[in-house]
Amino acid sequence: MGLAMRISALVSGVFWAVVAADLYAASDVRGVRLWRAPDNTRLVFDLSGPVQHSVFTLTSPNRLVIDVSNAHLATTFSALSLSNTPITSVRAAQRSPSELRLVIDLSAAVTPKSFSLAPNQQYGHRLVVDLFDQAADAAPSISPSVTAGVPNVPSTPVPVVPPTTPSQPSMPLPPVPNGKRAIVIAIDAGHGGEDPGAIGPNKSQYEKNVTLAIAKELQRQINGEKGFRAELVRTGDYFIPLRKRTEIARKKGADLFVSIHADAAPRAQAFGASVYALSDRGATSETARWLADSENQSDLIGGAGNVSLDDKDRMLAGVLLDLSMTASLSSSLNIGQKVLSNLGRITPLHKQRVEQAGFMVLKSPDIPSILVETGFISNPNEAKKLGSASHQQALARSIHSGVRQFFQQNPPPGTYIAWLRDEGKLAPGPREHRVSSGESLAMIAERYQVSLVALRTANNLKNDGLKVGQNLDIPPTALAVQP
Repeated sequence: MGLAMRISALVSGVFWAVVAADLYAASDVRGVRLWRAPDNTRLVFDLSGPVQHSVFTLTSPNRLVIDVSNAHLATTFSALSLSNTPITSVRAAQRSPSELRLVIDLSAAVTPKSFSLAPNQQYGHRLVVDLFDQAADAAPSISPSVTAGVPNVPSTPVPVVPPTTPSQPSMPLPPVPNGKRAIVIAIDAGHGGEDPGAIGPNKSQYEKNVTLAIAKELQRQINGEKGFRAELVRTGDYFIPLRKRTEIARKKGADLFVSIHADAAPRAQAFGASVYALSDRGATSETARWLADSENQSDLIGGAGNVSLDDKDRMLAGVLLDLSMTASLSSSLNIGQKVLSNLGRITPLHKQRVEQAGFMVLKSPDIPSILVETGFISNPNEAKKLGSASHQQALARSIHSGVRQFFQQNPPPGTYIAWLRDEGKLAPGPREHRVSSGESLAMIAERYQVSLVALRTANNLKNDGLKVGQNLDIPPTALAVQP
């Protein structure tokens, strides 16, 4: 062997030795975070590098044991708040220089699931352990997310309302007379828990918090209107896989699925609200494609569901899905345009039409679905507005107005709104009025027989001042109906 070949072999050997040493170098467990969801508890161990692990359960008493190879403990678990979880304590022991054992003491049996996550823009390597409740009738309350040992990891908890089935509305629902059902709107607050979503300037805002605040306000507004009921898909700060979100909406009997987001873009200058419907044939713009890819990747944080047609003939299932998806998409585009038009009255729009992209969360063949980007949290000016309660209320009013307009024109059979329409007790709409010289808001309200409050709300007016040439939406109005 020549000198050059020997040198080359030596260099190659040293290189692979370094690579192997790096791969098998011990990783530190730097911290642990905890979230409580309606049916499971999630523990996330933050690591300095990748690890191999194994999990098994023990009984009498109930315990979960996690053996982590090539790992050392570099934190404590004393700061973890374990209330409202099946966990009573978390212990650790260094079984050997190359193996760390974590023991989770439990008050009840659980079904564990564990997996590793590679680094992303917010976090480093992670080991995720989900503990699923086993008792079918268990209804544990939700605890806010808790962080121990990793002070710089984004995790700003939000006050959480314990869920019930169906979810508890924020105020009593108006009664729906004549045995007719309410139209159900499922509101999905994007991201949550381990998945903070987009992060605002200076890491001061997290998308998961903004979307939950807007979703709760939208639920409050919808539940204040007779004939409608809003259900939150996510009621607190915890993660739900994307496909499971549509499963939850389906179980709640949703007539519409609305996903709320406040995303980021590669350019900080990007601004404006958008509304999206599904497209499996490609995005209608580069921004749409980028956002869809970004949102869909969040499902890597754990699990995925699917719509089952296993009991159908394959060809029949394909036809049924195609017909159902076509009808849902048509309604989605119609609703989306109405919502977009209302959003344009209170905030700049990123695009003047409903865009389409392959968002996984919109792929429900039996429920019309839209995704509302309320603005770009990566834009400092929009981030400031998105954190404002008044702007959140205005965004919710705009979405509510668009949804109302669609369903008053297209109410599902058997609903109270359909009954009002069929009985001639629902005024046609929406109508538009162009303000002429000398007209006041009170005069216009009287002309169309609507209340001043309804007219102000439909047009997001802060006062009764009008400008000549201004266009006003005249809201459809239910005529006097005996409950």
